Amino acid sequence: MTSEFYRNIVIATDGSENSDRAISYGIEIAKMSGATVHALYVVDTSSFSSIPMDAGWEAMYEILKNEGNKAISYVKETGEATGVEVKEILGEGHPSNEIIDFAENNNVDLIVMGTHGKSGIDRFLLGSVAEKVVRNSKIPVMIVRS
Repeated sequence: MTSEFYRNIVIATDGSENSDRAISYGIEIAKMSGATVHALYVVDTSSFSSIPMDAGWEAMYEILKNEGNKAISYVKETGEATGVEVKEILGEGHPSNEIIDFAENNNVDLIVMGTHGKSGIDRFLLGSVAEKVVRNSKIPVMIVRS
């Protein structure tokens, strides 16, 4: 069965166990609708913008890239096991901005992502990528609590 409703789905992952449930939901929706999944991991370089480029920064960047590659590979393996086509995307920048930009520029119909489920004062003090995406995206967003 294919659907015209969901043709392209972004599953934004941070590689944590908390995102596993969101990955499962996103893959299942893609399977039911015949959609292509875009597994997206964003290397958060926004926090390093004020640090001079040196060997230490380069090493940290490589570690983050490797984590990202593992995270999107996991989504790809999970999708392929159920017959869902998954494209891997490794971005860099501020995660919420990059997720929204990718979705808006690639005909994405749905963004699926997890949350740590913070509430109350933690939510106000820490902010979250998921909350920023929900507040600023023109594309529908599905938030899956861990």
